[in-house]
Amino acid sequence: MSKFLQRVKNTVEKRCVFLRGQKILAAVSGGADSMFLLHALNALAPKNRWKISVVHFNHRLRGRASDADEKLVHQTAKKLRLKFFGGSADVKALAAQSKISVEMAARKLRHEFLARTAREQKIPIIALAHHADDQVELFFLRLLRGAGGEGLAGMKWRSASPADKKITLVRPLLGLSKAELQALARINRIRFRHDASNDSADFLRNRIRNELLPLLRKNYQPAVDKTVLRLMEIVGAEAEFAGDAARDWLFERRVIGIHFDKLTLAVQRKALQQQLNEAGVAADFDLVEQLRQTAGKFVSVGSDFSVARDVTGKICLRKHSDDRFKADKMGIKLTGRAGQVKFGGLEIHWAVKKYSGSRGRSFHQTEFFDAAKIGAKIVLRHWRAGDRFQPIGLKSAVKLQDLFVNAKIPAARRRELVLATTGAGEIFWVEGLRIGEKFKLTGQTRRQFVWKQSKMAA
Repeated sequence: MSKFLQRVKNTVEKRCVFLRGQKILAAVSGGADSMFLLHALNALAPKNRWKISVVHFNHRLRGRASDADEKLVHQTAKKLRLKFFGGSADVKALAAQSKISVEMAARKLRHEFLARTAREQKIPIIALAHHADDQVELFFLRLLRGAGGEGLAGMKWRSASPADKKITLVRPLLGLSKAELQALARINRIRFRHDASNDSADFLRNRIRNELLPLLRKNYQPAVDKTVLRLMEIVGAEAEFAGDAARDWLFERRVIGIHFDKLTLAVQRKALQQQLNEAGVAADFDLVEQLRQTAGKFVSVGSDFSVARDVTGKICLRKHSDDRFKADKMGIKLTGRAGQVKFGGLEIHWAVKKYSGSRGRSFHQTEFFDAAKIGAKIVLRHWRAGDRFQPIGLKSAVKLQDLFVNAKIPAARRRELVLATTGAGEIFWVEGLRIGEKFKLTGQTRRQFVWKQSKMAA
């Protein structure tokens, strides 16, 4: 293991910068990557006088298998004579309560527990076992979701914890592949466990890992991993440069006198994005572009606020209230396989069915969606100021008002129409318009959500 220990040692010295005598909290899941990280740090600890502690979070998602992961980590820590800190939480309950995915809920609870443990034990650094394969998968995951340069740059060797900015996360294994780590674990007889949920096609990351990347390596670019990692380095450096330039301009614009319109395109976008983020406004690409191209024009960013930029590039928020919009709404939990509800003059029948590539028999005013993307709860309501929707066939979301105008729907009628959103608030259906692009049936769909609406009798 000496060759790879030297690589880890070099990474620690050049990128992670552990101090001599440093307290380090090693986050260990029980998989090959984190178990190798634990043994590597422990082997390097005596010479550097590091004080290693072990932390494990049980997501309670795989029953006895999750408990077996925790047991292995605990036993290994005990064998190495290291302090062990364990924790667990009901991830599925948080996902349902917060209307977020299980993956997001797991990440939130895990980081909160890691940061809390680090604070309580007064350990400023948490070592994570993310590796090169994680970076490549994250690149495609974010690419498919439309991320910008900062997102495509992936994880950093050092970053602040999302749960506590005072806690630093370090990733000493980003330069090693998963295959290398698994081989090292076996060669050195390091016990580890396989997480069967990594094989499930229900998660997009797993489909990228098990379907997309093998296809790219076989038919398009055998060295796709190396190419992507190089691209992430380049994109990340350029995004960082544009971000720094935008911050400098925002701080010194009155001194240096460079007009907003004279800034390069990338810096204009970054300057607007940074101001929107500071104001608590989601800085999606379409909003940034609207503001960048036109000064003084307010754009709705919800039912309560509009935002604009002035000629100097400064962002302005304006609160507004508009009682012309109907406020009534109805939340529906999609329990069971079928159900019906009445709202806004419509009678709606829904059902969740297995999907094998054929929608089955179609009826008038019947729509078909990917049930997994719809989620466990939907909300029926009416149009609100600032609503954005991406009908099937469009490349991005647009203002619902613009769609109504293009469809020649009278203003009075627009406020009567019913629309449906996911529990997270994303619109997937609008009465009289096409279904949402993101929720259409695809080759990866396993279950279909069948939706049939009709007018209630007067």
